[in-house]
Amino acid sequence: MRSILLSAIAALSATAVLADERPNILYIMSDDHAAHAISAYGSRLAEVAPTPNIDRLAKEGALFTNAFCTNSICSPSRACVLTGQYNHVNGAFDLAGSVGPGKQMLAIQMRKAGYQTAMIGKWHLKEEPADFDYYCVLPGQGKYHDPEFRVRGEKPAGEEPHSVRQ
Repeated sequence: MRSILLSAIAALSATAVLADERPNILYIMSDDHAAHAISAYGSRLAEVAPTPNIDRLAKEGALFTNAFCTNSICSPSRACVLTGQYNHVNGAFDLAGSVGPGKQMLAIQMRKAGYQTAMIGKWHLKEEPADFDYYCVLPGQGKYHDPEFRVRGEKPAGEEPHSVRQ
């Protein structure tokens, strides 16, 4: 009995250590931000327009050097990343594309793996990003100056957006 208890305690301790060692994941997807506009890739723009904060994230984390886009248009591209499906399967073919709750598989699978999820910024997929634990998203394309956001818990995605001040 004592050895079973010690084994159980050791297993729980190992699980706790593994949970603490699990990496934080920050996925940045930017519109119209080509690889040559990020100085971590060493392009000709690296000295002219450096991106030191993104470069630091790349150095401390991962830098994709062989990634491909399934669709060059914003909404369909996002839909592919969020669902893990090509556009002919997820149904988001153009800027009117949407990904409804229950189909936002990136958030769903990350939560199943024990992560908290958040979607912040441009969503542009018509439906509420309800599968994320937290969201603060621009309605539609969003405004460039003094933007307003839809925030989980404060105003549902279908209501009028509001300003978020820091």
